[in-house]
Amino acid sequence: MRDEIRDAVGGARRVYRTPVIVEIEARPQPMEKVPVSSKSDLGSKLATGAFVSLVEILPPRGLDASQETGAAKLYKEAGFDCIVISDGPRSGPRLSAQVACQLIQQETGIEAALHVHGRDRDFLRIQNKLLSAYKVGIRNLICAAGDGVAAVADRLNRGMDLGGNPMGTQTGWLLGVEVNPGAYDIGDELRRLESRVKAGAEFAVTQPIFDLDSLEAFLKFGIPVIAGIWPLTSSRNAEYMVNELRVPIPEPYRERMRRADSAEAARAEGVAIAKEMVQRVSPLVAGVQLSAPFGRYQTAIDVAHAINQAIER
Repeated sequence: MRDEIRDAVGGARRVYRTPVIVEIEARPQPMEKVPVSSKSDLGSKLATGAFVSLVEILPPRGLDASQETGAAKLYKEAGFDCIVISDGPRSGPRLSAQVACQLIQQETGIEAALHVHGRDRDFLRIQNKLLSAYKVGIRNLICAAGDGVAAVADRLNRGMDLGGNPMGTQTGWLLGVEVNPGAYDIGDELRRLESRVKAGAEFAVTQPIFDLDSLEAFLKFGIPVIAGIWPLTSSRNAEYMVNELRVPIPEPYRERMRRADSAEAARAEGVAIAKEMVQRVSPLVAGVQLSAPFGRYQTAIDVAHAINQAIER
């Protein structure tokens, strides 16, 4: 049997097959990002080292946005560079932050920034939100809790979708992230900022600052840092921020708020402290972001004079 098999094989014609060459498709290459200086007016100012000033406004309740656009006009006249609109407020029916940004930019001529929270873990929805907002002319983005939004924005800035596929076009978001110098685990907060910088963050905005020691560690990452400034409104407001929000407020400031003997005196003291903080942080940071507590827009304007003095120095 072995001899028969050997003879059969020996008499068979050898067949030569042409090798099949399979070309491995090259991985899609991300696009070069738009330079910071070309992304927006705010980006241009940060790139040149100009001291910038931002101020927050909540989206309008209901359909009437006249109060918010009116405040934005006053802020522009007071010298602010950008209005920050949060998509996170949960108190009642409000217009979307994107629509509020559009209205303010169209009706007042001041630039707006979209402040996006990381509560929504549907990254496809986030991707579409960012594409839509960019398409209608919003160029500044501040990402709050979580790293997901920043990562999505960075991919879009490189012309890639969530799956790493080229879109053929790209966004030019000026990408900012929010940081908390009063975090319980400051080491973890610093590690998160480091990872966000590696993921494309171009500037950072802090939670309210009252203690310069809590700010120092965040100034070492090579990106501009904008200090959050919150004008205190009462002693109760100060204690709430310390005990519930973990915002470090030095005892001398808390005592000053306790000594205020009326609501108006407390408001004036809070404005005075905010002005002092602007003067103290201005040599260290790229700018400030001012809050208008409880929608009291005049409070932010009252602090604007100190910001202008910081710019002139």
